[in-house]
Amino acid sequence: MQRKRYLYALLTLAATHLWAGNSASQIGKYHQSPDSDGIYYVGPEVSTPRILRTVYVPYPSSATAKQTEGMTVMAMVIDAKGKPSNIQLLLKHGDAFDNAALAALKQTQFEPGKLGDKPVPVWIDVRFVFRADHSKTVPEVLITERDLPAPDESQLEDKHHNPRAYTPPIPIHTVDADFTNPFATHPWVQVAVVTVLVGEDGLPKEVRTSRGLGFGLDEKAAAAVWHYRFLPATKKGKPVAERRNVLISFSKF
Repeated sequence: MQRKRYLYALLTLAATHLWAGNSASQIGKYHQSPDSDGIYYVGPEVSTPRILRTVYVPYPSSATAKQTEGMTVMAMVIDAKGKPSNIQLLLKHGDAFDNAALAALKQTQFEPGKLGDKPVPVWIDVRFVFRADHSKTVPEVLITERDLPAPDESQLEDKHHNPRAYTPPIPIHTVDADFTNPFATHPWVQVAVVTVLVGEDGLPKEVRTSRGLGFGLDEKAAAAVWHYRFLPATKKGKPVAERRNVLISFSKF
């Protein structure tokens, strides 16, 4: 995703090493953590902000014939009071469309995401789809980046509750890939297979597409995996670098 933000995993790197050393007995001690600015991602403990009130966005009268179809996508933080901030333009469709979308966004009221019962600031994406029939559009919340639940004990321990001799890398933060052309249709399922080398720190070290789709989508799939975060593989309880395949779905823009 083309956004200027820090990506923090569900667990800190220090917690990852502690997890590896103490296996599943540590699972219950970890919770979703915010980034360095105190902002969360949607995940197992953090709910998705939702739209309470918004306005229609009319098709801009100044649009040219070449701009009949497309969309504007923005990343933003919905703060604990339900106000959008840190707005970043991820996908442009022309100044007239982008400005109309931004004006509507500023009139949109959100229910903030919550950590338990506590409202917290949360990253989301919002899209505005402008169609060829010039119909009105409204903002739609997208969740393209998320924290994942902690792995189940059975993934880390054997039936006797001893640490497994080997555990593979486990994703704990994922990012959807972007479409090159959001209105393009293809006769096959939009899933690519990407092979990633996960380091001992849980970060991607090498990324390559092992089963691509063409049409510029392979580069998008690889770019998304660079933003993944993992629990590293372990051998005899110690973190090790290991490769694994990742199935990449593309954002349903």
